[in-house]
Amino acid sequence: MATALSEEELDNEDYYSLLNVRREASSEELKAAYRRLCMLYHPDKHRDPELKSQAERLFNLVHQAYEVLSDPQTRAIYDIYGKRGLEMEGWEVVERRRTPAEIREEFERLQREREERRLQQRTNPKGTISVGVDATDLFDRYDEEYEDVSGSGFPQIEINKMHISQSIEAPLTATDTAILSGSLSTQNGNGGGSVNFALRRVTSAKGWGELEFGAGDLQGPLFGLKLFRNLTPRCFVTTNCALQFSSRGIRPGLTTVLARNLDKNTVGYLQWRWGIQSAMNTSIVRDTKTSHFTVALQLGIPHSFALISYQHKFQDDDQTRVKGSLKAGFFGTVLEYGAERKISRHSVLGAAVSIGVPQGVSLKVKLNRASQTYFFPIHLTDQLLPSAVFYATVGPLVVYFAMHRLIIKPYLRAWQGPNHVILVLWQVRLMQESVRRIIEAEESRMGLIIVNAWYGKFVNDKSRKSEKVKVIDVTVPLQCLVKDSKLILTEASKAGLPGFYDPCVGEEKNLKVLYQFRGVLHQVMVLDSEALRIPKQSHRIDTDG
Repeated sequence: MATALSEEELDNEDYYSLLNVRREASSEELKAAYRRLCMLYHPDKHRDPELKSQAERLFNLVHQAYEVLSDPQTRAIYDIYGKRGLEMEGWEVVERRRTPAEIREEFERLQREREERRLQQRTNPKGTISVGVDATDLFDRYDEEYEDVSGSGFPQIEINKMHISQSIEAPLTATDTAILSGSLSTQNGNGGGSVNFALRRVTSAKGWGELEFGAGDLQGPLFGLKLFRNLTPRCFVTTNCALQFSSRGIRPGLTTVLARNLDKNTVGYLQWRWGIQSAMNTSIVRDTKTSHFTVALQLGIPHSFALISYQHKFQDDDQTRVKGSLKAGFFGTVLEYGAERKISRHSVLGAAVSIGVPQGVSLKVKLNRASQTYFFPIHLTDQLLPSAVFYATVGPLVVYFAMHRLIIKPYLRAWQGPNHVILVLWQVRLMQESVRRIIEAEESRMGLIIVNAWYGKFVNDKSRKSEKVKVIDVTVPLQCLVKDSKLILTEASKAGLPGFYDPCVGEEKNLKVLYQFRGVLHQVMVLDSEALRIPKQSHRIDTDG
């Protein structure tokens, strides 16, 4: 037995999907869809008290969707801003018969007024917590003559450094923002902290400037000035000037970066840094939908190096990325490879293995949670040991897949599915009587009968035989959409149709339909977002052979 639907579950439904119409549907198409669903969900058509109650709620939701989409003004608001636009205070004073452009302008005015009222409540907090772990005792053990020392039987793993930083922003006006930041650091028993205050002003659409003041117990007062300016539509420059006061005197610094868009996806950078660590750096960065490539060369004191890195972006809902880089210079050579993946709506987990001479082998684990970053660099060995490289590579993979299978995936399945599945169960139950009448009418005219219909992930390739098929039966919902021996589905995801839900979130889906028309069997399979019109002669199953 399906549980009752909450108001929140009903409110999450998209109006176009609920009515099964295109976003460009005419008023006649909207009216036809509305009448059809009203007949399906009308409470008087159901005698069972429970079915009658749920039918009434779905009937009201369909009526609400039609009221919004049938009015040109509210439909324009919904198309541009969704339900949040309809909830904006102030629409009641907007004149009728406005164009979408005028509605957009009015919405933006109301949005600005609301933002001004909330200006003092916005902060945009950002933070980083870094915990360095020394695990060299796992691989670089003492010689046998020291094994009798008390406690030497177990590897000693310790935290040898830690860094915490946090910043908040406070908008003062539409163009001025105050930024307060602070940091604390400790390494091998020695530590310190600093506090910085900055005032940023947007001077025009092409640039901004920022004044910075800072102080700390390790270094003296700091005064800085940052400037950003768009020189042309394809070129910009940033300059950062700083004066650092210390017991050794005043230490000035200047950094200038000139950047230019070489093409749609490629940016070239020239950087000049003068001060304590003077250097000149040039780099080219190419960022596309599927990859990110960087090549850089730096000449400076004390470090000069060459860098090349590549990152591949997989086109999946988890936003999986694998990356590798090679950096060589006066300090040595470092090879780094790793991967990152989205584990929830606001969280990204990544890990990288760093192999360097003379740096050794390290494992770096990073978790981004909204605007907070947690970073754990784990130093494994000062030497190039194959065992350290192996465990640094395989260990995180084993832990991730175990957590993903036992914790993350069950949690996401429980969190994403139930609300809509409950709605679908009620929809299908309410469709049963209408489907029976539709089938009787279609049989009498040798019309369109949906024999079987499945929606979800199909595995046809023999090489993917081990993958699990994830489909749901949508025979009843599809038959309910048949009208005058025709079935028309718009070019959109089928998961939002009445009686449908997503059985495999984030995976590729298809709709497979076996139907009978004029006594002849037909079959068709379409992609999730592909439009479908049946019957068609091309779908006919050839039984001659």
